Amino acid sequence: MVASPENRLREKELHAESPGENKESTSHSPHGSTPDAEPSLEFTTEESRPANQISPESPPAAQPVPTSVSTPESITETTEFTEEPSGESKEEKEAKKKKPKLLNKFDKTIKSEINAAEKLRKKGKIQESLHAFEALVQKFPQSPRCRYGKAQAEDDLAEKMRSNEMLLKAVNSYREVAELPDVPPDLIKATLKRRADRQQFLGRTRGSLATLEELVQIFPEDISLKNDLGVAHLLLGDNKSAKRIYEEVLAHAPHDGFAKVHYGFILKSENKIAESIPYLREGLESGEPGTDDGRFYFHLGDALQRTGDKSAYDWYEAGHRRGHFASVWQRSLYNVPGLRAQPWWMAEETGYTALIKTLERNWLTIRDEALSVLDGNSGQFLPEDENLRETGDWGQFTLWQQGRKAAASCRYVPKTCGLLERYPEATSCKRGQIKFSVMQAGTHVWPHTGPTNCRLRMHLGLVIPSKGCRIRCTNQTREWEEGKVLIFDDSFEHEVWQEAESYRLIFIVDVWHPELTQLQRQTLSPI
Repeated sequence: MVASPENRLREKELHAESPGENKESTSHSPHGSTPDAEPSLEFTTEESRPANQISPESPPAAQPVPTSVSTPESITETTEFTEEPSGESKEEKEAKKKKPKLLNKFDKTIKSEINAAEKLRKKGKIQESLHAFEALVQKFPQSPRCRYGKAQAEDDLAEKMRSNEMLLKAVNSYREVAELPDVPPDLIKATLKRRADRQQFLGRTRGSLATLEELVQIFPEDISLKNDLGVAHLLLGDNKSAKRIYEEVLAHAPHDGFAKVHYGFILKSENKIAESIPYLREGLESGEPGTDDGRFYFHLGDALQRTGDKSAYDWYEAGHRRGHFASVWQRSLYNVPGLRAQPWWMAEETGYTALIKTLERNWLTIRDEALSVLDGNSGQFLPEDENLRETGDWGQFTLWQQGRKAAASCRYVPKTCGLLERYPEATSCKRGQIKFSVMQAGTHVWPHTGPTNCRLRMHLGLVIPSKGCRIRCTNQTREWEEGKVLIFDDSFEHEVWQEAESYRLIFIVDVWHPELTQLQRQTLSPI
């Protein structure tokens, strides 16, 4: 199953120095300028990818966290060493039959020694357990179970030490187990599944994919392994291969909820909105492990909204009840708990009045620089590319992204960038952007939410037609004014209409939520 964003984030923080994939992004960054982004289905280390793209493993600016490929907890068979209880019920006997068989014929002859080393590990005496298993491996180099115990102890020690070096040892030891002769099938499966999981944790997504492909070849009838392989392809941005795998799964197991929600997501990413709905809905209704994820509730609700189905809010409410959304309206997925939550803000509530006054006093300068770029046809305004528009044309010209200045862009608007340099609440906001936004007549932006509650969004009106331009945030609709700043929290649902006869131009400045501490601002991962 796909680990929850929260669990994956905790894992990533444990090994903060781990190499490999993007470290965080509901990513908008790999694809250039980002509009008002909705949360994505993140199967990557990022917290802010475009909703329709699951990113590759090359690192842009970080997100939430490499998702683990679905694996069970490390399997041990300590129970195999205990004496069989008398008077077992039929249910107990059935349960025992299903327990993985991890001992080959030889390992059964040394199970007391294995059990002693395993008992140390279970008691948390990890270093002692590792020494014991290392001694057993020296003594019995062909024992799969001894080497598996060594790998598990290294795995546990890596977590305790927060050491990627030790985790790499465990990954290699898991590989060695599978290469030994006479390895029980259950042990091969447990070993390689854990290896794939740890490879993914380290950001070695292609290695994890290769391990899962090997597993599927060995166990072609195991649907759960194919589901995991589909996730691995999604992590690499290979939606086409993932789609093929989930089609195979659903051909053999048409009621598999895990495959349905992932297949539904892929269809939605292809803009097959109506076609995606039954898969997302039925997958969530299955309640199967790996389906109770806020991103699936988010995308089902979004698909329903786009088809005019009012049951979208029933699903948002269900997502809220499940703890995925702060409310039906506030549906961001990468949040800091406890921050003040309201859709619209007054300038004095933000603590950023100096910035707001600077923007409003200098709005003509900012406007003129933007118009010079717009009129110059320099190609700096890029089209919105996240499928947020129902109709029309919407362009963005980005100056800061994820707290990083786009120096080449600022050369076109030096006065505007110079005005902003004094305000770190904006320029250091790693979970936002600073950009110009031009929207042509006849544009409608679907209801959507941003990825995080860690920012507020300021809109400075630059060129505003007299009628026909408005923005709704929750159930309140407002209009822009030239030279005035509107402030809202884009983690709440918002929607835009441009029904005027000419274009609308605004300047968007994201700022840190004022209740975030300096430490949080420094340590939160970028979006």
